[in-house]
Amino acid sequence: MALIEGKAYWASVTTPNTTFEPIYSVDLVVDDELASKFEAEGHRVKDLSVKDPSGMPVSVGRAITIKRKVNGPNGMIRKAPKLYNSNKEIIDDMVGNGSTVRVQYNEYPWTYQGKAGKGLDFKAMQVLDLVQVTSADGSEIDPFGDGEEF
Repeated sequence: MALIEGKAYWASVTTPNTTFEPIYSVDLVVDDELASKFEAEGHRVKDLSVKDPSGMPVSVGRAITIKRKVNGPNGMIRKAPKLYNSNKEIIDDMVGNGSTVRVQYNEYPWTYQGKAGKGLDFKAMQVLDLVQVTSADGSEIDPFGDGEEF
């Protein structure tokens, strides 16, 4: 198994992303030298951007995707990657965009419909510097005091 450090974006670690097929994944932004190394070894590297507060896209760097499908062959269900804090204690936090993390993975070859490549199986993540995820539903807003208005 190998380790890689970078900035996490769109991390689905303890709960799979179910937009399409259920999958645990993270887009990991790495430095250009490491991104070029992964690209040379046959991995897909993408330019990742996020929207700033005004809605404009802002580049955050070159990223590799490390993932693990939930559903395997013959009805097999894969376990979630383990998530640790900087003290190597198991946690169940949501990892916000821009968190500094270390990811453990296994590289594997794949073939599908006449195409071949390499993938990175998501084993575990250690959060070194957590960026908190804020909710869109206002749950972090304090309750109103007497006579206070929104």
